[in-house]
Amino acid sequence: MSARSSMDGPEVLYTTYRFWVEMSGITEAAFAECSGLQSEIEVLDWQEGGVNEYVHRLTARAKPFPNLVLKRGLASDELWVWYHDTLRGRAIRRQNLSIILHGYNGMPGLRWDVSDALPVKWIGPQFKAEGKEVAVETIELIHHGVVRAT
Repeated sequence: MSARSSMDGPEVLYTTYRFWVEMSGITEAAFAECSGLQSEIEVLDWQEGGVNEYVHRLTARAKPFPNLVLKRGLASDELWVWYHDTLRGRAIRRQNLSIILHGYNGMPGLRWDVSDALPVKWIGPQFKAEGKEVAVETIELIHHGVVRAT
C-alpha cells in the first residue's frame, strides 16, 4: 500500500524501501527492515437490554504498543552497547527516534516519531556455512508511543 503527501504534490507515491531511522546518540542507523509501527484502541462491547439489532461498541483506552523491530546488517556496535547497557542495568537510556520515509525526489516525506524507546531484545545473525546472505542483527524496542508527523 502506498501513501501520498500533499508536501510532495498529489502524484508522489512512497515505497517501503526508502526509509531511514534517526536516533539521538546512535550514528549508524541504516536499517533493512522496520516493523511494529502500530497503534490500536481497545473496543468494549455493551449489550443494552431490549436492543436486539446491534451491540454498542465503545472505545476504551489505547492497547499497549507492540515492540518496534529493527533489522540491519552488522555495521557498528552502538546498538549492541545500548542493549547491553540496558541488560546489565548500567545505563537505562530511553531515546526518542524517528522513522523517515522518503519520496522518489529524495526528500523526506513522511515521518513517525517514537517516544522513549528502550531495547529489550537483541537477535544476532544466523550463520550457515553454505549461505550467501548478509549477516543481519535484530533489535526490539519498547516505547511509549508513535506519532505520525508529516
